[in-house]
Amino acid sequence: MKLCPTLFNIGRFRSTFDFGGREVAHWFPGHMAKGLKQMRANLKNVDCIIEIHDARIPFSGRNPVFQETLDVRPHLLIFNKMDLTDWSNKQRILKQLERNGVKNVLFTDCLKQKDDNVKKVVPMVMNMIASKPRFNRDENADHCLMVIGVPNVGKSSFINRLRSTYLKKGRASRVGGEPGITKSVLTKIQVSERPVIHLLDTPGVLPPKIESVESGMKLALCGTILDHLVGEDIIADYLLYSLNRLERFSYVDKYDLEEPTDDIRHMLKHIALKLKKTQRVKAITGVGNITITVPNYSAAAYDFIRAFRKGELGLVMLD
Repeated sequence: MKLCPTLFNIGRFRSTFDFGGREVAHWFPGHMAKGLKQMRANLKNVDCIIEIHDARIPFSGRNPVFQETLDVRPHLLIFNKMDLTDWSNKQRILKQLERNGVKNVLFTDCLKQKDDNVKKVVPMVMNMIASKPRFNRDENADHCLMVIGVPNVGKSSFINRLRSTYLKKGRASRVGGEPGITKSVLTKIQVSERPVIHLLDTPGVLPPKIESVESGMKLALCGTILDHLVGEDIIADYLLYSLNRLERFSYVDKYDLEEPTDDIRHMLKHIALKLKKTQRVKAITGVGNITITVPNYSAAAYDFIRAFRKGELGLVMLD
């Protein structure tokens, strides 16, 4: 019989995560540097900045490099992937954001067919633009917005949902499950007819230097950094640590464990055997070479991480 997670001795779990001296990869490819440079150069044509961010990491993942850009234009911060987020501390987070100077915030789930909050974007943006001088764009009847954010937070999904809502048209941006899908710089896309609004789509841009290993690991867990640059084994271990710290034990039922565990090696072995993710390898013995079947830990780690990213392990707030 499985033990109820709420009765499990929580004190047995790690209180801190040992990064073992690791450093998160500084992932700043050429298209990111080019994108950031052109974003700054085209700011004169922009009326409002829309920053898309993963709601599971409202503080850790935001790129401080954007700050100098955001300070000179109306700024709407959209927390996407709300369907994956535990937002029980919403007011605390909003107050912290307000202390940081962020007042215009919206929450979306852009993969949902109908998200009522997406309908609020154009009215909010128009009110924000009307309250600020348009600099050298007074003579332009149309409006131009720039969509920015770190990789894989749903910028393309947001643009496509906005087009579907206001123009009843299909995809204009590619959507993918890993960072780096949008590499073209400043693609101009119409999203509204009345009023006429165009968006400048931009590639996801990470800071050239991630501020801490902890922040970097949260970014990696949410799929903002390519897994192999950090290592699926360490991401899976950090995921297990995070779920236990937050007392989210749905992985016990998901993978038919007897009880919660703090041992990632045990966890991955169980997942591999349950899902029949094994591999045959050669072993050298005293009587010659033999072929044995062993758990495929990498495949198990990938399944564990993917289950989290799809929301199959419950709603989570990492910050």
